[in-house]
Amino acid sequence: MTENGLYLYLGVYPNIENAEADFEDLAKLYSSGRFKTYDAAVVSKDAEGRIHVKKHEKPTQHAAWTGIGVGAVLGVLFPPSIIATAAVGGVAGGLIGHVWKGMSRADVKELGEALDAGEAALLVVAPPEVEEQAERLLSRSRQRVVKQLDVDHHQFAEALAEAEKQQA
Repeated sequence: MTENGLYLYLGVYPNIENAEADFEDLAKLYSSGRFKTYDAAVVSKDAEGRIHVKKHEKPTQHAAWTGIGVGAVLGVLFPPSIIATAAVGGVAGGLIGHVWKGMSRADVKELGEALDAGEAALLVVAPPEVEEQAERLLSRSRQRVVKQLDVDHHQFAEALAEAEKQQA
């Protein structure tokens, strides 16, 4: 693992309200200056099993975080055919590749199974400094998965900046 690794936090919830409440608490932690950047989304499934992104966060353009970091993770975990929103549509293949290389098959399986276990989830992609707040993140979740991806968050930010240029 790289010292500058990217972190992935996943909270699984019995209902969307708890996921959204933790999402709001995360935004408050960010606003208090506890960390500089992150990307987060509340994810839910409908009756047909399609994935919906209810809320998406891009609190800062600092370090080129553009709200598509979570989209890259979703692109690894789910086939595009079951993602009902455009969350992955704007993600360049290179970003998904960065995430895919940074996760083991066991990580992908564990995260997918965790997402299947609840009605909603909060997915957070963040640089290492957010780890200091790990106990406060996902406080309402019934299951938590925290992974350090073998992806340098500076390189990932550069790839995000490039993807943003391509979208413009």
